Amino acid sequence: MAKDPEKLGIFVTSPLHMDKLVEIVRAAYRKGKKVKIFFTFKATLLVLHPFFEELKKMVPEDDLGICAAAFVCEGFEPEIHAEGLTQKQLTTQSFHGKILEEVEKYIVL
Repeated sequence: MAKDPEKLGIFVTSPLHMDKLVEIVRAAYRKGKKVKIFFTFKATLLVLHPFFEELKKMVPEDDLGICAAAFVCEGFEPEIHAEGLTQKQLTTQSFHGKILEEVEKYIVL
């Protein structure tokens, strides 16, 4: 499969840069790009960040994934803490692998 130059992949492992993540996503959309985001490790804590709701509204369901295993490792219980996340969004590292196959540009936060 050819990499899509119109897609930006974002791999989020740190909970420290949510403001920058939202800015990057906005800028990409202004330029007409698509964005695919995968949260893992400590970045799963960002589901509690006030900007997370805004991010979920901007990014289509199929383009936003949270590592379910990391989510649980960080102490979350999907039945309680995943309110507003779909079953499709609580996913595995395979979602991350698909991003790597699809996108031409990729950043890590």
